[in-house]
Amino acid sequence: MHRIGSGEWQKAKGRARKAVRQIAGELIRLYAARTSAPGFAFSADTPWQRELEDAFSYIETPDQLSTIEDVKRDMERPYPMDRIICGDVGYGKTEIAIRAAFKAVQDGKQVAVLVPTTLLVQQHTKTFAERYAGFPIKVAGLSRFNTAKESKEILQDLAAGSVDVVIGTHRILSTDVQFKDLGLVIVDEEQRFGVEQKESLKKMRTTVDVLAMSATPIPRTLEMAVTGIREMSTITTPPEERHPILTYVGPAEDAQIKAAIHRELLRDGQIFYIHNRVESIDRAASKLQELVPEARIRIAHGQMSEGQLEDVILAFWNRDFDVLVCTTIVESGLDIANANTLIVERAENFGLSQLHQLRGRVGRGRDRAYAYFLYPPDQPLSEVAIDRLKTIASNTDLGSGMRVALKDLEIRGAGNLLGGEQSGHIADVGFDLYMRMVGEAVNDYKTGIIETEEQSHECKVELPVNAHLSEEYVPGERLRLDLYRRLADVKNAAEVESIREELVDRFGELPFEAISLLRVAELRAFAKSLGIREVVAAGKYLRISPLVLPESKQLRLNRLFPGSLYKTASNTVMIAIPRAAAWTPTAQGSAVIGDTSLLEWAAKSLDELTKASTS
Repeated sequence: MHRIGSGEWQKAKGRARKAVRQIAGELIRLYAARTSAPGFAFSADTPWQRELEDAFSYIETPDQLSTIEDVKRDMERPYPMDRIICGDVGYGKTEIAIRAAFKAVQDGKQVAVLVPTTLLVQQHTKTFAERYAGFPIKVAGLSRFNTAKESKEILQDLAAGSVDVVIGTHRILSTDVQFKDLGLVIVDEEQRFGVEQKESLKKMRTTVDVLAMSATPIPRTLEMAVTGIREMSTITTPPEERHPILTYVGPAEDAQIKAAIHRELLRDGQIFYIHNRVESIDRAASKLQELVPEARIRIAHGQMSEGQLEDVILAFWNRDFDVLVCTTIVESGLDIANANTLIVERAENFGLSQLHQLRGRVGRGRDRAYAYFLYPPDQPLSEVAIDRLKTIASNTDLGSGMRVALKDLEIRGAGNLLGGEQSGHIADVGFDLYMRMVGEAVNDYKTGIIETEEQSHECKVELPVNAHLSEEYVPGERLRLDLYRRLADVKNAAEVESIREELVDRFGELPFEAISLLRVAELRAFAKSLGIREVVAAGKYLRISPLVLPESKQLRLNRLFPGSLYKTASNTVMIAIPRAAAWTPTAQGSAVIGDTSLLEWAAKSLDELTKASTS
């Protein structure tokens, strides 16, 4: 909170605006470099490409088709692509990657697919290899599951150019990985990679096509898309015969966990049970075994050796056991169609996109899926945790990942758009204003006016008049805030008039203080149009600045308003307020604070003066 009358708010806003302009400048320079950098223009589709696409065993959704078209169009352009695809979990993003990678390989380029976990490397390598069967394309997986000998061979083949598509964890970003001719980088589950990894990607990015995919993009990525810096495609149509996942958020109870597991076992399904602490995961598993003796239970976590982890996941895939008690190692991309119940304990400790990703592990087939997000019944939850759990509980529709991500952007703020350090400016000035500033700054850069004067500036109007929207007149707090925001943004009298008509239409006849508020908005819009930054009643004077008055106009100022001053150094006009209109607690016969005569007089004076200064 900033104290009224102190300059703290203006300073915070100034700091944020300065930071935003720097960020926007950097970003636009980065992206200008990319669009002007000579990229590789891929050639049009080959007959093989059509053959691969026709072999897809599902029917593409309309969104999938249009996204594939967007990606291909970007690849065929002469500058590097940078597109993010937001499609919910299980909406067929991998198929788009398969087709884009195939297109790149057709032109003799290599493709790197970056995924967050070793399990996903395995799964994708298998999927890509199956789809490319019958075509002369070599796919390799690079992760800690490989032996030293295998890794060495893959690295040699990459440098020689005999491996076409490599799928790997951030191991791909290591310095010892050399490509012969890299043409496309695909980043799956983009929200899982840290800033450093993305920075090293960015070095590749100015010359290589980049396709990022995510169900819940992180705030920074989303903000770049929202502010129009990165290209974005969204896939919102669910595949056929998909059902929304029934989601339950509540305190943990043994009876409920037991019932949920029983129900899944009755239909021969499998269960994910998320316990995110490696040291106590064995205890959690044995407790479950006591609850449900007939269930076959196994454990998976990131501290197991590669062989063990691989065995467990493959056994789960092959339906050798029923309940997988695991950490969030299964969070992204695992595709096990027969697992349709998810139980997450201590759900209050997870982030929003994590919760959404975990929920995406179930409901990938035709059966109805269930997700239970449980928290300890005896511990209080923090406000942010409640907010997150409410969001996940209310966004259960198919394709709600984007809404979850937008809410995440609101809860967490966007961070610095460019690099490692996070900026606290969002917290200082609020999410909406920050987003507006970024939007304006990016727009200024795009229109090429940033190096000169700012296009839209703030104008401060401080007059002792009673101007506001009362609770009785506009009941909802959110509505009032929205109206205040819109009034602060008006550019001319016509916009004020349209808000006035809307108010009368929605809430009835305007009360006295609302009329004053509209007049203040009109005065501010008029002052803004003249480039004035402040209209402030200061004691006996009305201070208007900056306003340039030539000498002839200064004489006129004194003739119209005796006792007025003009400060040439700061282009500030100090208009003497007539005694009757002055409002000071001691002034005899002064008007009461609610009187709008001062407001009218201020508007009239400004009009007179500017007529004077323009005639």
